[in-house]
Amino acid sequence: MPRSSPAPAPGRILSLVLAAAGGAALFLSFPDADVWGLVFVAVALLYVALQRRGLWWNALVGLVFGLAFFPAHLWWSNIAAGVVAWLALSVASALFLALLGVAWTLARGLRPLSRAGWWDAVAFPVLFVGVEAFRSAWPWGGFPWGRLAFTQVDSPVGRLAPLGGTVGVSFVVAVVGTLLGIVALRAVRLRVLGVVVGTAVAFVLVVAPLSVGLDVLPQDGELKVGMVQGNVSRPGASAFDNAGEVLRNHLSGTYDLLDHVQPGDLDMVIWPENGSDYDPQQYVDVGDAITAAAKAVGAPILVGAQEYPKTGGRYNVSLLWDPDKGVIDRYVKQHPVPFGEYIPLRGFVSHFSASVDEVQTDMLPGHEPAIMTLPSARLGRDVPFSTVICFEVAYDSIVEQSVKLGSQVLVVQTNNASFGYTAESTQQLAMTRFRAMETGRAAVQVSTVGVSAVVSPSGIVLQRTGLFEPAQLTADLPLRTSITPAVRAGEWPARAVGAVAALLVVGGMIASLRRALVRRRLPGER
Repeated sequence: MPRSSPAPAPGRILSLVLAAAGGAALFLSFPDADVWGLVFVAVALLYVALQRRGLWWNALVGLVFGLAFFPAHLWWSNIAAGVVAWLALSVASALFLALLGVAWTLARGLRPLSRAGWWDAVAFPVLFVGVEAFRSAWPWGGFPWGRLAFTQVDSPVGRLAPLGGTVGVSFVVAVVGTLLGIVALRAVRLRVLGVVVGTAVAFVLVVAPLSVGLDVLPQDGELKVGMVQGNVSRPGASAFDNAGEVLRNHLSGTYDLLDHVQPGDLDMVIWPENGSDYDPQQYVDVGDAITAAAKAVGAPILVGAQEYPKTGGRYNVSLLWDPDKGVIDRYVKQHPVPFGEYIPLRGFVSHFSASVDEVQTDMLPGHEPAIMTLPSARLGRDVPFSTVICFEVAYDSIVEQSVKLGSQVLVVQTNNASFGYTAESTQQLAMTRFRAMETGRAAVQVSTVGVSAVVSPSGIVLQRTGLFEPAQLTADLPLRTSITPAVRAGEWPARAVGAVAALLVVGGMIASLRRALVRRRLPGER
């Protein structure tokens, strides 16, 4: 059977335009625009833009795609940490897309991938998701913001979350996008059958997940919780300059819960990350104030605070504060944010930006799983729950580990005050919603300033607050014990995709080298 002719590669200028348009489309697929269908267009545009053969050229194409996406997507980092930090994070993230361009160019040394055929609809997604997983794990623990899966919480494809997790959903998104890219190339060549088949397969992949059921019913009773969004007086980087304000606001909001419930109705009250800007274990008056509030509502309070050990450094902690006993459980954030909560390579980085001096005391990582146990007198038993702090919701293993250890509900405590009126909190809420779907657990996201929300196990937002307003929410959260396939699989899908991606790249390099050696031996061969 004769081989088909190579697909027409776009010119250099057009390649860059397509890449930039793809990055812009990817940005619009995330909150706050939330046009989830554009993520398929984004992948398709990148795939078509990478049809040229030059290694360094395709690295540039990938970089342009990344630079059209990440600076806009991560704009909130400029508000919180300044221009230098924003640009550094954006460029570093975009470089992984340049790596994708290089990897794809090398993998195309394999003959099945050399002519924009149907094998590309598997190979290109494998490389895309492999690079995405790599970026989410390295360096310094990685930065998973901007993963394709997080665009899909309102899409039929998102319903695959309990089956495939972030890797599986991102892969399906990339397959659909690549198919659309192949369809576009075949349309240019007037290959009508290929256009029809490719479009039909892409359509089926998008709508078929509607058949996946997402169970939301309680399996072990319900947990009654109250949430307090205390707010701050000044948005932005100076939000916490007024010492004590955040604590007072959250104490006041806890008492305001009594306008909605009776004392003893709730199993727990949840404050956000840094809900107390003083350590209640060190400051007796702060501890007494929290105890009084807990006694008033008749429930333990989950308090976000900072600890400063005598040995140096600091911890970002979540403290379960009992009205009679004080701290009865404790979680330390496992994944502090590099360059935000601690400064790697401080001496070197300080030469480029004085803003590193704003982080005077590096945050130390915790080493215990993100899970606590709440004694519930109303239920007559202990309830294990996840205690994920802020950016940790973006990391697969932290959430999955807590559920494997028995967590029946997800709690995400976060502090979004430093990010102003940006999409950071809604991007984070999309991740919280995805984790609810992935784990089959109800979830709450509780923020100092918003967005706080209650999310069903199917990812539906049942209640939510606005930005920079004091608010209180109450909810009955279904407690669930079943373990989804995605949670059982853990990190294995990411490892498998990474291994196959590496094989594709190495295989393509070997194939190209063998052909080069043959041409050297037979100089007359064309």
